[in-house]
Amino acid sequence: MSRDGRRWRALTAVAVVLPLATAALSATGTAQANDRKPVAGTKPAWASASADRGRTDSKQRLDAKVWLSGRDPKGLDAYAQAVSTPGSPQFHNFLSPLQFNQRFGPTKQQVDAVTSWLRKSGLYVDLAGSNTHYLHVTGHLDKAKTAFGTDFRNYAAQGTVARAPSSDATIPTSVSPAVLTVTGLDTGKHLRTHNDTLPPPDPNYNVAQPCATYYGQKIATNQPKAYGKYQPRAMCGLLPKQLRGAYGTTASKLTGKGATVAIVDAYAAPKMLQVSNIYSKKYGDKPFAKGQYREVLPATFDLVNECGASGWYGEEALDVTAVHAVAPQANVVYVGGRNCADGLDEALIKIVDEHLADIVSNSWGDLSEHYTQALIDAEESIFKQGAIEGIGFYFSSGDCGYEVPGTPCQARYGSSGSTQRQTDLPTSDPWVTSVGGTTLAVDGKNHYKFEAGWNFQNDALSKDGKTWSPAPPGTYPASYAGGSGGGTSALFAQPGYQRAVVPSSLSTTLPDGSKSKQPMRVIPDIAAVADSTTGIRYPEWSQLPDGTYGYAESRVGGTSLACPVVAGLQALAQQRQGRAPLGFANPAIYLRAGKGLYHDVTDHPLGKNPVAFVRTNYTDPYSKTGPLVYLLRTTGNYGIPKGDALPAVRGYDDITGVGTPTAAYLLSYKP
Repeated sequence: MSRDGRRWRALTAVAVVLPLATAALSATGTAQANDRKPVAGTKPAWASASADRGRTDSKQRLDAKVWLSGRDPKGLDAYAQAVSTPGSPQFHNFLSPLQFNQRFGPTKQQVDAVTSWLRKSGLYVDLAGSNTHYLHVTGHLDKAKTAFGTDFRNYAAQGTVARAPSSDATIPTSVSPAVLTVTGLDTGKHLRTHNDTLPPPDPNYNVAQPCATYYGQKIATNQPKAYGKYQPRAMCGLLPKQLRGAYGTTASKLTGKGATVAIVDAYAAPKMLQVSNIYSKKYGDKPFAKGQYREVLPATFDLVNECGASGWYGEEALDVTAVHAVAPQANVVYVGGRNCADGLDEALIKIVDEHLADIVSNSWGDLSEHYTQALIDAEESIFKQGAIEGIGFYFSSGDCGYEVPGTPCQARYGSSGSTQRQTDLPTSDPWVTSVGGTTLAVDGKNHYKFEAGWNFQNDALSKDGKTWSPAPPGTYPASYAGGSGGGTSALFAQPGYQRAVVPSSLSTTLPDGSKSKQPMRVIPDIAAVADSTTGIRYPEWSQLPDGTYGYAESRVGGTSLACPVVAGLQALAQQRQGRAPLGFANPAIYLRAGKGLYHDVTDHPLGKNPVAFVRTNYTDPYSKTGPLVYLLRTTGNYGIPKGDALPAVRGYDDITGVGTPTAAYLLSYKP
């Protein structure tokens, strides 16, 4: 989330990832080379000879996961495709978790064989609870060396020294059909991120006046002109009724009844239900009914300091508020991760293994496509199981545009920031729905007015108060403040559902500007409001200026807002479809492109005049102190050079996807 729309903050990270496994190794580690195969992706790219810092202590502890491929991996892939493709005989023939495991899960013989190999190597193995995705493996590195046929060394990586395999791991031929991949062999920083500007312990980010309740209500006539005229004030934050009016909830008369949306974040915010209900009553909405909201939490939390645990509280509050705002009768289940690393994947596994929801909102991700193939394979196994069970996963596309290094937006991330222009993960994975962001304008009657692509620059008020400095829209990259993630993936080939919609000029142009021989995956798929200049007014249990804790409100933006808004709208579509699950939504989303069902967002909704706002901030928004600070914000990619910009144009584009939902879109889903 981005309180001021400026960033997607990288939390810290611990390595969870690694290899794709189809290899051979004897339990004693004495097998010949022809009995073993390398596990692709086991050795991270950063573990290079030049970064080598020597051997590791053989008594260090390993904490890894051996992921199981199940009894029919090819059949699983085929079924996931067929069940998600309109027109297929198997379209929407979803399976229950029990049916999935009976058809595609690992057999007892597979589990026993992999367990036996690992234990004979001297490692400890457990299969926790009902999880059939992986075996949790622990033990000393000297035993891991035997099991995986590789040494472990220290490497300089990401501003620290981390452990990694010195070569690709291997596994026994006898168990390779049962193993999908292995993760957790290295300790490099690779944590999931979410956007939040609050340092612990969560002081509230207070909104300064003057601000407007709708677009154009207040004009900043006492501030300098920009682009030849006085610009409107930024909004105090959109309210639920405005979101419902803008995106068709009101016109469609749908409420989300019968649908369940899961929200996945790390940790758990205090008093979430109480805070949400106070907020709903304050603004004339119905609070959650008994049993409509619940939380599913792990027994314990860890990596609290590394992940900045309290910074995730606002993320949860935003996500719950946004879903309830647009789908007031949908059930909401918050599934908390024990940390911001593999704890989030564990939360996703719990959702598919217990079918906790049909729609899953994820306002987090990684600031790059630097996952190993192993982690991609592991997560895709979750997404594909979800597709087969009728569960769709939605991910924020990011809040720093095309992740261009050298901008203030990226500089805030320090060593965790992007090192090159690129898209984020998991949002670029073809098996999830990537949600981009817009700048939304709503009129005084809660009607949709216009949208622009959210990618903006800031200008400060000059010392004499007579001009904006530098001259609007600012000087790139110094004035660039953030925007919706998007762009072309360097990892994933173009999925079939994008072929007839995404222009080849986008799908064949890689982030570095070179041309790809084959079309590639482009994100986002769909979009909604993200710019905190419009943002949303949301509640949180926060530290107040006097140091006490209590109910407070703030304004928030980022694609962490867009993602739960779209998830809530999909709950309405599910209700319209006779409450039947939508499943993996992308094929249906692209099938509706170009048919007048989306707001076709561009960067020029006002013609030649750019979209700009005057925003007022406290010098210290957490204590509500200091002289007021005024900023001019220009959105819609103005002043951002070609290549770094993500322009919003007619038709599909790589900042808003196919566009934003309308009432006609919601009503196009039929039983």
